Amino acid sequence: MRRHRLLTLCVALLAVTVVLTARSPGSAEQAVDGIEMALVPPVIIKGRALETRSLKDRMAELKIPGASVAVFRDGRVEWSRVWGLADVESGRRVGRETRFQAASISKPVAAVAVLALVARGQLSLDTDVNQYLRSWKLPTNGHTKATRVTLRHLLTHSAGTTVHGFRGYASGEDVPTLVQLLDGLKPANSAAVRVDIPVGSRWRYSGGGLSIAQLVVEEVTGKPFAEAAPELVLEPFGMSNSTFVQPLPAALHAVAATGYRAEGAAVAGKWHTYPEQAAAGLWTTPEDLARFGIGLQQIAAGRASTIMPRAIAEDMLRRQVEDWGLGVGVLGDGPAARFSHGGANEGFRALWVGYKDRASGVVVMTNSDAGTAVANDIARTVAHEFGFSGLAPVERTLGTADAKTYPDLAGFYDLPGRTPPFLLVIADGGRLFRSTGPGPTERSELLPESADTFFAVDADVRLHFVRDGAGRVVEARLEAGGREHRAPRRGTR
Repeated sequence: MRRHRLLTLCVALLAVTVVLTARSPGSAEQAVDGIEMALVPPVIIKGRALETRSLKDRMAELKIPGASVAVFRDGRVEWSRVWGLADVESGRRVGRETRFQAASISKPVAAVAVLALVARGQLSLDTDVNQYLRSWKLPTNGHTKATRVTLRHLLTHSAGTTVHGFRGYASGEDVPTLVQLLDGLKPANSAAVRVDIPVGSRWRYSGGGLSIAQLVVEEVTGKPFAEAAPELVLEPFGMSNSTFVQPLPAALHAVAATGYRAEGAAVAGKWHTYPEQAAAGLWTTPEDLARFGIGLQQIAAGRASTIMPRAIAEDMLRRQVEDWGLGVGVLGDGPAARFSHGGANEGFRALWVGYKDRASGVVVMTNSDAGTAVANDIARTVAHEFGFSGLAPVERTLGTADAKTYPDLAGFYDLPGRTPPFLLVIADGGRLFRSTGPGPTERSELLPESADTFFAVDADVRLHFVRDGAGRVVEARLEAGGREHRAPRRGTR
């Protein structure tokens, strides 16, 4: 059965659907074909030939059943394309209207629901959230007494709230109410959401904080979040193939993608249910998320809107706490200024990127735990083809280093406030690696620029190792996304 499914998957990857907008230029169609046939790597080594791979080969290698992509430029969805299978067992192919779990890309959509209520005067971003809550209160402690938690704190991940993310509930498992979830009470499978560091002191990603924002919307509107969201955000942005309803209604099962594990097995029950709707519960399509991105860009650029005024949209897309706006990541400057979010639910991975001043961007959705690599590959290649700044591959110069020194560089380096909060460098067989996940094979090679400076081959990441007067490595300086993070070596402080 497994061999039959893999064969079905490989055959299905040959079947592709593409949709171009009316009167789209020939160059766009050529670019789509180029993206499919030649994915560009994240790092180009100066002086070496550019090594590309086809998307079909990449998906087959990673056992990714299906993918769906939309690219928007100049304020319109310019093209969309789908590959592979929505469900391997039945052979059902991905279509333009196939729904995928957006996972954490739910957060910026939910943030707009909050901001729509701010625009109506029903909420304030800077008021104690407990003033809006009736059925549950965020417990007070020394941190919350010193600084009251606000919606601005929650949306910028600076409230000090716990619970990074959620694994959802498998088919047949009991699903908690939102209040049970916030208190970590059975049948919730996550801890209670509490404040355990000073409010506003630093950025720390918290899906738990977005769940508090979800309850605020419910209390203020008097409706379940999934009923309030269509009027506040989904319908105004033209997201007709999107829903926050959890569990997914039976009527939509036929157009929903099945989630798959990295080894290729289907998620038990096809997908998990996420009562944490604002944090992880959106089912949608790349085209709907593209329309959402276009709408945000247009409002921020001054187009009149019934959703929110320009000032609130600008506030959402403004860097406020580290690289974070209101519910959305904010990266780059100048032509590279962009907003983005990734998504990772059980069996699904996605990426959503929009350029702040260009009304352009890309959305990739996949139905596999291994989909992040392909989502990044596609987004990078789209950027390379269309000249989008910030996502295109970086060029590095290969230098030399003595492999005998690599064990001196290996070890743990602490990155407080980051996810994960450490960097692990590994020396193995005369080569140097950085860990990229919990598994022993989840690692990326580091190549030398010089004796103490290395670059990753799979991402825009550089590492410079700092030595003390005795020549011992005491710190790594991690450059990623245009920012430097200092990481003291564990055990040397």
